[in-house]
Amino acid sequence: QVQLVESGGGLVQAGGSLRLSCAASGSIFSINAMGWYRQAPGKKRELVAAITSGGSSNYVDSMKGRFTISRDNAENTMYLQMNSLKPEDTAVYYCNADVTYYSGSKADRHDYWGQGTQVTVSS
Repeated sequence: QVQLVESGGGLVQAGGSLRLSCAASGSIFSINAMGWYRQAPGKKRELVAAITSGGSSNYVDSMKGRFTISRDNAENTMYLQMNSLKPEDTAVYYCNADVTYYSGSKADRHDYWGQGTQVTVSS
């Protein structure tokens, strides 16, 4: 049906930058809201930022001014530009998308997750 694939994670020093990508593929009719979440070891998964199909975005307070979420609707891709990274940003980052997809002769809607990409920030 639909797959989400994240990329762009890696190891970076504190103060550095990374750009994550999330590419959606499959029998997609439209992608509604999308979001980035993260999960650090021993902690619950938490929202980082979200963006609507129209481009309106919102961020968790601790990420405001450092992270920028964006999307390319034509390419079914979402991005997260992360600047001024801190060791506490270390986590697995997941993308999430609310997708309307083709199911036989009709459309259906489902919430999808990617497999995650590791971001490690060293001090």
